[in-house]
Amino acid sequence: MSMVCLSDFEAYAKKYLPKIAWDYFAAGADDCTTRDENILAYKRIRFRPHMLRDVSVMDIRTKILGSEISFPVGIAPTGFHQLAWPDGEKSTARAARAMNTCYIASTYSTCTLEEISTAAPGGLRWFQLYIHRNRAASQQLVQRAEALGFQGLVLTADLPYTGKRRDDVRNGFRLPPHMKVKNLERAFEVCKMSFLDPSVTWNDIYWLQSLTRLPIIIKGILTREDAELAVKHGVQGIIVSNHGGRQLDEGPATIDALVEVVEAVRGRVEVYVDGGIRKGSDVLKALALGAKCVFIGRPALWGLAYKGEEGLQDVLKILQDEFRLSMALAGCASVSEIGQHLVQFSRL
Repeated sequence: MSMVCLSDFEAYAKKYLPKIAWDYFAAGADDCTTRDENILAYKRIRFRPHMLRDVSVMDIRTKILGSEISFPVGIAPTGFHQLAWPDGEKSTARAARAMNTCYIASTYSTCTLEEISTAAPGGLRWFQLYIHRNRAASQQLVQRAEALGFQGLVLTADLPYTGKRRDDVRNGFRLPPHMKVKNLERAFEVCKMSFLDPSVTWNDIYWLQSLTRLPIIIKGILTREDAELAVKHGVQGIIVSNHGGRQLDEGPATIDALVEVVEAVRGRVEVYVDGGIRKGSDVLKALALGAKCVFIGRPALWGLAYKGEEGLQDVLKILQDEFRLSMALAGCASVSEIGQHLVQFSRL
């Protein structure tokens, strides 16, 4: 099978993954309106390309929180990678290191933080945290991640409770008996999610800051009001995210919310975005609207389902090549030349 674009990997994963695993990865909340809108919103943005620019030499590198990555696409935190490939998150970490980009490891990993770290020493990794009712368990996770050399802490803010994902309810989704949420084995019984602490507030960012020297990135921001609060509470980065449309349905597409958040932040912290990125041209649109970097969720899992580490590298290479080509055709030789002048919103 010739893999030419990300939808080829999606088709492969849908065909070959067990239905319960495919449904879990694909699920959106309720009617899946937001999940689908994340993709459709990119199609309403049009380019304003600039001609006769010297694009004979291209530089697609960028930096996030001071660390250079080969191009502005990282891997978003998603759970249960062993559902896609036997080596799970170890393969994800190796692929990210091979492509010199950032991997955000999930609290819900099916490999331990130690296994992920050992699999790809020297890779750029952040750790995504859900704050548990058992604060000691959360504190231990943060301190383990820092001790293992993870370079950022990503607090997910949009999951006080789990959204209603109908296919998971119908399927009675649970991890197979041979898989575990390795970092939390003693902390909770998987998939009941009762360990999540719905009382978390902005003040808990101060608590996290007291535990670690790692920069804190907050994930799940969709409004200017929350962006202002994030800056006020001293975070170093914001990921504009609606959890892949898996939480509150009928909220904004992330690329639409990005504009509002970037305007509110006014360059005081770095802003990233996830959700709906399927082509290199989507990456260019997101950067033109102010994102420093994008993160991919489901496409990374499709790559794993195809050929593990190699498949995920293929996904990243396709995005890298498409991004470079889109930049050149739009008249940008380096990431620093990308700006809002490159895009307009369609009236269709």
